[in-house]
Amino acid sequence: MDRSEALLALLAAGGHRHAVLEHAEARTAEEAAAARGTPLAVGGKSVLLRAERVGDVVIVVGSDRRVEGRLLRRALGIQRYRFASPEELHALTGLRHGELPAFGRPLFEAELVVGEDFLARGEIVFAAASATRSVRMSIADWLAAARPRVVPPFTAAV
Repeated sequence: MDRSEALLALLAAGGHRHAVLEHAEARTAEEAAAARGTPLAVGGKSVLLRAERVGDVVIVVGSDRRVEGRLLRRALGIQRYRFASPEELHALTGLRHGELPAFGRPLFEAELVVGEDFLARGEIVFAAASATRSVRMSIADWLAAARPRVVPPFTAAV
């Protein structure tokens, strides 16, 4: 079973309400929003970090936001981190840039983290471990399914 099918099976097994969106290939948040026909503001970009003392972390960032390093370090309680390289992303997940879903364990050996400000959005649309398939669901259902660690905000407007 590929990662996309594993994600959808996890959502179905847990009874988490979601919609699957099939669309043209998209690698960036802007391309994904256009291909899905959804507002950029509901998109959840997933980024793999390598953080000192914490290890691998998937952070979810609003597609209309950018990571603010100082705030992220404070929220995670770390001094140093770096973004994973494309090779490191593929080694851990089997995925390429733009395909990482807004999930950590049990799909990947990485903690999932989101800023508390993201939760006010009401819904999330994210890559379903594919450049041509996405998942749309309410924040409440996503929280129940993905179980992220919620931390203080760590992003700023683009």
